[in-house]
Amino acid sequence: MKVMVFHIGADRYALPLWGLARVLPAAALKAIPLAPDYVAGLLDLHGAPVPVIDLSALAGAPSEQLWYDSRILLVDYPLADGATRPLGLLAEHVIGVDTIDSAALADAGVAGAPFLGQVAADGAGMLQLVSLAQLLSADVRAQLFPATGAPA
Repeated sequence: MKVMVFHIGADRYALPLWGLARVLPAAALKAIPLAPDYVAGLLDLHGAPVPVIDLSALAGAPSEQLWYDSRILLVDYPLADGATRPLGLLAEHVIGVDTIDSAALADAGVAGAPFLGQVAADGAGMLQLVSLAQLLSADVRAQLFPATGAPA
């Protein structure tokens, strides 16, 4: 499976490429009042507002700064009604595309963060998948996507 690899703190994470629409340079964002701390803001993407989640803040790691290799990973976020909406994921230290052997994936055995999925080990250490479907809680999904974000 092809994945986009990035860091949260010192740890490596990956997003399957099938869920990735575009990779954008980090950009200035408009704040969203009363949103959770991990909602970085709104990205102006060719005139359309796109909410952006700070993956480091979501994972409970301190957000560092924007680095030369920080990127916004634009995904088609799946909603409860089957539709998708664009969502940006601010990721620090984006490494690039890599391949994971699907047979090497194993359950992490930890249920503390539902958006973190299976893990695989390679020569560089552990790599953990991010699950798009589990990324946002129902209340945050409803706040960011009010027309279609309410639970079914």
